[in-house]
Amino acid sequence: MASSTISCNATDLIPLLSGNATSAAAAAEFICQRFETVSGKFTDAAYAIDNTYLLFSAYLVFSMQLGFAMLCAGSVRAKNTMNIMLTNVIDAAAGGLFYYLFGFAFAYGAPSNGFIGKHMFGMSDFPKPSFDYPFFLYQWTFAIAAAGITSGSIAERTQFVAYLIYSSFLTGLVYPIVSHWFWSSDGWASPARTDNLLFQSGVIDFAGSGVVHMVGGIAGLWGALIEGPRIGRFEQRRTKPLTLRGHSATLVVLGTFLLWFGWYGFNPGSFAIIFKSYGTSPGSSFYGQWSAVGRTAVTTTLAGCTAALTTLFGKRLIDGYWNVTDVCNGLLGGFAAITSGCSVVEPWAAVICGFVAAWVLMGFNKLADRLKFDDPLEAAQLHGGCGAWGIIFTGLFADKTYVSEIYGGDPNRPFGLLMGGGGRLLAAHVVQILVIMGWVSVTMGTLFFVLHKLKLLRIPSEDEVAGMDPTSHGGLAYMYTEEEIKNGIMVRGVGVGREDDQVHGHVGVL
Repeated sequence: MASSTISCNATDLIPLLSGNATSAAAAAEFICQRFETVSGKFTDAAYAIDNTYLLFSAYLVFSMQLGFAMLCAGSVRAKNTMNIMLTNVIDAAAGGLFYYLFGFAFAYGAPSNGFIGKHMFGMSDFPKPSFDYPFFLYQWTFAIAAAGITSGSIAERTQFVAYLIYSSFLTGLVYPIVSHWFWSSDGWASPARTDNLLFQSGVIDFAGSGVVHMVGGIAGLWGALIEGPRIGRFEQRRTKPLTLRGHSATLVVLGTFLLWFGWYGFNPGSFAIIFKSYGTSPGSSFYGQWSAVGRTAVTTTLAGCTAALTTLFGKRLIDGYWNVTDVCNGLLGGFAAITSGCSVVEPWAAVICGFVAAWVLMGFNKLADRLKFDDPLEAAQLHGGCGAWGIIFTGLFADKTYVSEIYGGDPNRPFGLLMGGGGRLLAAHVVQILVIMGWVSVTMGTLFFVLHKLKLLRIPSEDEVAGMDPTSHGGLAYMYTEEEIKNGIMVRGVGVGREDDQVHGHVGVL
């Protein structure tokens, strides 16, 4: 009897199992086919689970764009609200097109060399067994996050055409090459390489303290430096910098919570797969990648919470008041720092990460004031400074067991210096900081300088004073009554917050 004519029921199987060798062979073939079918279904289920997990992680990270938009809108004066909101939309739209055409290929187009990917432009030859469409979507959300960081540093004084140019350049070339170095299996500093690992370790930048946050922060640093500070921020007649406060603490808090929510896709989602067991014996399968995903969410939470509380009391001691916007930035600084090592550190170490990140941010903000560096959202200090600290932190506190589980199972792989793993991982991370600073400075610094020389970077001073919304975008974002205008909410009809409100720390309407 042929196995194809056998049905899976006792009536058919009993005679074969108790019959001659030919019958037994048919039964064995039938049973094996059934096992293969079941195994195939499990494989299909694993692909479905992993891709669905990654797809929903991409949705979470994309929601961070709304968080960036709200945070940026609340952090600028009302006369520039529509401008900064539009730049966030353009970051996503231009980033989507240029990452599709070039960026993904430069980042993950294998086979390639250690510097840049060379295949899959315009998503040709897609999907592959190594990654499917959700992987592209997830990586795109990271690329536009880097561009969104930069927009905050140059807010309130940048020509709109400059946003279009830098956003396309950053998402299409600069960011993808950095992500190739550290995240592609072909990248010269990737921990996923099969040989020639940097310092026998590679760089463990799990979700991008360097790849995303430092890239966006250093790009913003150069943009803000070349443009110069906003009008009135550092006046010679004043002993202290003038605080040009954002118009809505409400939007800042809303944006912060949206970013916090999205970070649970940013960090835990970077595992890309969840259907993987770490168990090596029966009964231990309760522990797997899903456990690491949960631990990563916990370390992310603890770092952000610790940074927020540290900033709350630190700013109270330094400035003498409780400031909600400072706390929000401190929280985000903790998240930016833990992003590198979130998957390979213990929860107690995440508390240390957040505590130090808060002081790093406050210290860089003080330095920025001394150097007359103007970044309306503290993006360079927050993402660049705290991102760099996060990379160092991972080189100090990466746990041996977690590094082995997540990066190939080699028990001899280097881990954190303070955890007894030697200095090789830390050395690789110092290299990462230096090469990101160098690469972004050469590329984005040059771009901003060229835009400046072509007079395409900064808006005219009269437009800056009047506000970008009425001069470039057809009107203000909010409606005001004649009575409000008469009471001084608008000065000279141009939407500048009253100076006494700005100096004494009150949030003016405009």
